[in-house]
Amino acid sequence: MRPELAARLGENVPRYTSYPTAPHFHPGVDAAVYHGWLQALGSGDEISLYLHIPYCDKLCWFCACHTKQTRHYEPVAAYLRSLHGEITTVAGLVSGKGRVRAVHFGGGSPTMLKPEDLVALGVLLRDSFDFLPDAKISIEIEPNDMDEACLDALAEIGMTRASLGVQDFDSKVQKAINREQSFLQTKAVVDGVRSRGVESVNLDMLYGLPHQTRGSVCSTVAQALTLEPDRMALFGYAHVPWFKKHQTMIEEAWLPGPTERFAQSKLAARAIVDKGYEAIGLDHFAKPGDALAVAARTGALHRNFQGYTEDRCETLIGLGPSSIGRFRQGYVQNMASTAEYGRVVADGGLAAVRGIALSDDDRVRGWIIERLMCDFAFSAIDLVERFGEAGQRLLLQSSSMALHDPVRLLELDGDKFVVPAASRPFVRSIAAKFDKYFESSTARHSVAV
Repeated sequence: MRPELAARLGENVPRYTSYPTAPHFHPGVDAAVYHGWLQALGSGDEISLYLHIPYCDKLCWFCACHTKQTRHYEPVAAYLRSLHGEITTVAGLVSGKGRVRAVHFGGGSPTMLKPEDLVALGVLLRDSFDFLPDAKISIEIEPNDMDEACLDALAEIGMTRASLGVQDFDSKVQKAINREQSFLQTKAVVDGVRSRGVESVNLDMLYGLPHQTRGSVCSTVAQALTLEPDRMALFGYAHVPWFKKHQTMIEEAWLPGPTERFAQSKLAARAIVDKGYEAIGLDHFAKPGDALAVAARTGALHRNFQGYTEDRCETLIGLGPSSIGRFRQGYVQNMASTAEYGRVVADGGLAAVRGIALSDDDRVRGWIIERLMCDFAFSAIDLVERFGEAGQRLLLQSSSMALHDPVRLLELDGDKFVVPAASRPFVRSIAAKFDKYFESSTARHSVAV
C-alpha cells in the first residue's frame, strides 16, 4: 500500500448511508413537517418500509444499534401495541398514495418476537398498506432466537430474504463480544429458511473485532462460504464507546490496529471473490445472478440505512423509535425513547422529532457521494445534466481533486471521475471531500477502514 494511503487507515469518517448524515438532523423537521411529506406522496409512488424492533434478550457488546436488553416479554408486547398504533396512523395519511415495494425488519432482534406477534404484525402491514404483488420482505435474524415455530411465522409473513449475523465463529472472539453462536446453529437456520422457500440468504460478518486475527477471519469466511449464501456483507467493527456505553465492555487493547484491520478485510474479501462472488461497493458481495449484483453491473445500485440495496424507492417510511425515513423533500427521524414514543403514538400522533430538508446543494452532493460509494465513479456529463448550475460548481471541485491532488484519490477517465483501485478501500474518506458539513462537524465517527 502506498504510504500516503496507509496514513488514512485511522481516519474517522461517516459511513454515508445518507447525506446529509444523521448528526446534522435538527428539530426544525418535526411531526408537522413529516405529516406534510406523508400527505404529499403521489398515487404512483413506490414505498419501502423499515420497522425497528428495539429489544434483544441478550446484548452483544459490539452492537451500535438502538436497542435495549430485556429478559421479560411484557415490554416487547407493550411496544408492539405502540408500533401497531403508529402503523395505523401513518397508513391513514398515505392511504391511496403509494404502494409498498419492500419491507425490512431490523433492530434489535426482530426474531425475539413471539411467532403469533410476528404473524399479527405482518397481517397488519398488509391490511394497512397497498403491497405490490412482488414486494420483498427482508428480516434480520438472530440465530439464538430461532425455533421451528419462528421459522414458520417468518414464512407465513412472506419473508423473501433472511439476513443472519455471523460476526466470527471463533469462540474467543465470541466470548469477548458476548455473542456465542456456533456454525451448526447458523447452518440450521439457513437450512430452515431455505426449506420454507426463502429465495435469498445474506450473512453479515465483521473484521476488527477483539482478539480477531487474519486466521480467525479467514476461517469464519471459509465456514460461511460452505453455506452458499446468496449475499455476504463484510463490515469493519465500529468501536464507538462514547456513543454506545456497553462497548466499554470491550478492552481497546484487545482490538486489532488499523494495519491489521486492513489486512483482515483484504484477505476476507479475496476469499469471497475467489469463490465466484462479485464485489459490490465497499463491503458487500453477491452471486452473479443475485439482484444486488445485477444492480451493481447496470448502475442501479443504491445505498440506504441498511447498506447497499437494489431498492429504487425514493420514499422510505421508518416505523418505531429512532427509525429514519427518507422522502424527496428530506430525512425525518422518530424519537429514540421507547416510553415517549409510546405516549405520542397512543394519542394518534407522529413520533418524528428531527430531520433535515434537502437543499439543491445537498441533492447534488448526495448524488455524488452515493455514486462514489456504489460505483467508485460518477459521470461529469450526468452530473451537469441532472443538476445544472449546481452540478457545474461541483464539477470544478471534482476536476481540481483529479488534477491537483498528489494522493490521486480521484482520477479523470474520459467524462468520468473514477476512484482508482488502490484508493477504493478509502472511498468513505473520498466521499467526505464532498461533504460540506464534515469539516465543521463536531460529530465523532468510526474509522475509515
